Amino acid sequence: MELLFSKYQGAGNDFIIIDNRSNSFPKNNIEIIRKLCDRRFGVGADGLILLENSTKNDFTMVYYNADGNESTMCGNGGRCIVAFAKHLDIIGDKTIFDAIDGKHVATIKEDMVRLQMIDIDKIDLFENHTFLNTGSPHHISFDSNIDKLDIKKLGKKIRYGAPYFEEGTNVNFVEQISDNSFKIRTYERGVENETLACGTGATAVAIAANKLNKTTLNTVKIEVLGGSLEVSFKKAGDQYKNVFLKGPAQLVFKGNISI
Repeated sequence: MELLFSKYQGAGNDFIIIDNRSNSFPKNNIEIIRKLCDRRFGVGADGLILLENSTKNDFTMVYYNADGNESTMCGNGGRCIVAFAKHLDIIGDKTIFDAIDGKHVATIKEDMVRLQMIDIDKIDLFENHTFLNTGSPHHISFDSNIDKLDIKKLGKKIRYGAPYFEEGTNVNFVEQISDNSFKIRTYERGVENETLACGTGATAVAIAANKLNKTTLNTVKIEVLGGSLEVSFKKAGDQYKNVFLKGPAQLVFKGNISI
């Protein structure tokens, strides 16, 4: 079977995206997804995304980690599929689409995509870390000199440790740069390694920083290994609403591959 695909990246977080409105892709075949995402034997990507039909909105996003398993929401993947949908002329400059965590609203201008994330009303604070779910679960630790940390080793230990175990969590190490700017490095479950960016992680870090009074601003800049992202929100009591993730989403290349 010849498969037409597009490769997109958002701040270095890269994805294989496939138009599956015909439902022809064998999405229950974990091995095929895993091979396509393999950087030596396939196309290479942090994850694979299918664009499918929606009965209520413009399209549906189905996301798979590089390990072949369907996963929770991916923020940068969500921004990239918006750019892909615009390339297919499914949408114009605005869209509403479905994902595993519900409905998402987004706008696109040139290669910049602003994606609405879910509202947050539960943040767990611990002595040495913070935990919250922004569509995907995130463990957040604030530290200094994060450039010197062994992210794969430390992230893997936390990802599989108590209380997360097999289900696991994404792990973020954060360093404050200024009153509204933070640098993060993220270990992503499903990829089982550090990635150049994580959209739900950037969102989680911005909200956690505000919750911990590390910033009082509602627009936060997040520096990732692959570039820059911006997170904005409105705080209403203990709730964070109108949460938006903004950053670049760019086509890398298109191609065909036999599966």
